[in-house]
Amino acid sequence: MIRDDRIQLNERFIEVFNLLVERGDVVLNDRGGRGIGDFAEKILGNRGYGHIIRAFLNKDDKRVIDYRHARMLCNIYGVNEAYLIDGIGTPFGFDLPQPTQEGVPVNTGNILFTTVEAFAGSGEAAVAAGSAASEDSEFFSLPGVSGNGLVAFPVDGNSMEPVVMNGDILICRQISGAHEIKDNEIYAVKSNGALWIKYVQRVENTRGRVSSLKLISANNLEYDPFEEEVNEHTRLFRVIRRISDV
Repeated sequence: MIRDDRIQLNERFIEVFNLLVERGDVVLNDRGGRGIGDFAEKILGNRGYGHIIRAFLNKDDKRVIDYRHARMLCNIYGVNEAYLIDGIGTPFGFDLPQPTQEGVPVNTGNILFTTVEAFAGSGEAAVAAGSAASEDSEFFSLPGVSGNGLVAFPVDGNSMEPVVMNGDILICRQISGAHEIKDNEIYAVKSNGALWIKYVQRVENTRGRVSSLKLISANNLEYDPFEEEVNEHTRLFRVIRRISDV
């Protein structure tokens, strides 16, 4: 008998899959790399398992997705793992604005503001607070800040003062991975339920791959540097603008 948690997991999978179709990340009957077979190859490891994906999508079928493949889906398509695995938050965490055909966002602005706080304090406090943070969002625009894929959030903490002050709002653009990081620049690092604002340095393993990040506070008299492991769930955002209370 299938456990209730697996049934609920599969229900969220169906919702996420339909959203991926709406976003154009999955195109039904497509043969150009985004079809069901391509999706099955990425998630289940076999292009011929499209029928299993369809079984997951059929609420009358007894087959449901497991946690390992659900996590793989999160990693590949940028789905919020907290939502898919535990039902917490929204499917894509930071739901970035989608452009129209003319390249102008459908919403009233091109920057997503979210009330999820960027914790710039000590490690344990940030993780504990970040795990309980609630989320709300709206879009806005700012002169001189153009383009899509922008997210903004408030800072709570003094570890980056005087460079970034408590209560500042940071505007960031997500980067694709740790390989794009430029050492000693400021990034938002979303990891293990927290969102850190720090100077960042890459830490490479013996094979030359970035295995962790050294996070350094501007307020280094009160806060020591520490390292945060880089894994498939790490999300990185380059800070491009700071808004302070005048």
